[in-house]
Amino acid sequence: MWPIVEERRVESRPQAGQVGGSSRRGLEAGRAAAAAVSVGERPSPCDLGPSSAVQVPSSRSEMARGGMERWRDRLALVTGASGGIGAAVARALVQQGLKVVGCARTVGNIEELAAECKSAGYPGTLIPYRCDLSNEEDILSMFSAIRSQHSGVDICINNAGLARPDTLLSGSTSGWKDMFNVNVLALSICTREAYQSMKERNVDDGHIININSMSGHRVVPQSVAHFYSATKYAVTALTEGLRQELREAQTHIRATCLKPEDVAQAIIYVLSTPPHVQIGDIQMRPTEQVT
Repeated sequence: MWPIVEERRVESRPQAGQVGGSSRRGLEAGRAAAAAVSVGERPSPCDLGPSSAVQVPSSRSEMARGGMERWRDRLALVTGASGGIGAAVARALVQQGLKVVGCARTVGNIEELAAECKSAGYPGTLIPYRCDLSNEEDILSMFSAIRSQHSGVDICINNAGLARPDTLLSGSTSGWKDMFNVNVLALSICTREAYQSMKERNVDDGHIININSMSGHRVVPQSVAHFYSATKYAVTALTEGLRQELREAQTHIRATCLKPEDVAQAIIYVLSTPPHVQIGDIQMRPTEQVT
């Protein structure tokens, strides 16, 4: 059977000036779309076991393509785009006709991916940008460049993550700081700057997506994973807090937390939903094989 996609906090967004109105729905994925992307979780000491792909039914895939039209030629920022999930997400968005700023500390791989996307004739554009996400000045400089060259950010996908094998009893302070700076602070800074970019341009249908991990929902019995897991629990709390603050601000900007495995296809699905629908959280789990 195809894996089940579990949707949490799927809300009907209130009209401007209204608060309230929510519902919960479940989605069971059926037949796979031929173009579905299969991406594994980012390697880390705490994300264990084989990955499985989210398979979106062909009818859903067709709906996603239609729903993505409103994003064509708009700008998405993808952090950690030099490989793995980030690269897959950047490619998927370029295929949908978006301008994508893909950032990482080294941009060689992103430049290669940009050339591949151009050669393939994808309707969007991938723009490589070097940014050390552990440095706030680098982040602010990146947003300033996006503002001056491309107007601003409409979608922010916080994908970059860092894992160090530093235990709670004997880990290094520098290792803890590295994980906290990238997994928590950089995500929060990018979120703040993306929201401000949307607000100053009166963008009321933007989307902020945090790529999390199942380690943000469980603590595995491996000492090298415990501090990393704490940073991912923080991402879970930050996303829910962001969702609440956006509602308080009476904006239709949405916030979603995704736990891999097939993040690229899940992001396309989330972005394709109508502006009044809020998908707060998606988790994917494989079903048992039926013979």
